[in-house]
Amino acid sequence: MQPTVVLKKVRARLQLAPASAYLRGWWLRRKFTTGGIIIAMPGRPGPRVTNHGGEIHAENCAFFPGVRLEVMKGGRIIIGGGTYLNRNTEVIAQQEVRIGRHCMIAWDVIIMDTDLHGIGGAPPVAKPVAIGNHVWIGCRAIILKGVHIGDHAVIGAGAIVTHDVPPGGIVTGPAATLRGRRVGV
Repeated sequence: MQPTVVLKKVRARLQLAPASAYLRGWWLRRKFTTGGIIIAMPGRPGPRVTNHGGEIHAENCAFFPGVRLEVMKGGRIIIGGGTYLNRNTEVIAQQEVRIGRHCMIAWDVIIMDTDLHGIGGAPPVAKPVAIGNHVWIGCRAIILKGVHIGDHAVIGAGAIVTHDVPPGGIVTGPAATLRGRRVGV
């Protein structure tokens, strides 16, 4: 590759985030099983990763301050390229949480595949969560266990998603009611 091409790529990347964000991302990436170019945007508290013996795979993606990833023993978190997790987003996986490519996840979103505790002494129940490509998730939305969200779907702010969302579906409100579909995607 020619030096001028490399220099253009470096300049383009530095327009997305300051060099310090790439350095923070490099430091954060060491906690992942595999990872591409990770951007950890400046601010406090920085992104946190708690790994209890699972796997975290992240392609080229960005994490904003306060993001928390937690994976239990045998669990897996997979985040596709071009996705960003905004401030205070939490992703918790006992089994598997899969987030597609080019997803835009707003602040204070919670995505979890488990109840974290059982009822009446029973063990916690976990069901995988799958989020497709090009999905928008609004602030303070909650995605719960067993949910599959199709490509190009939009999850409105404050929605509590307990059921599958079809590709291109738009859900809003606390009950995540299907309001329509995106046109042209």
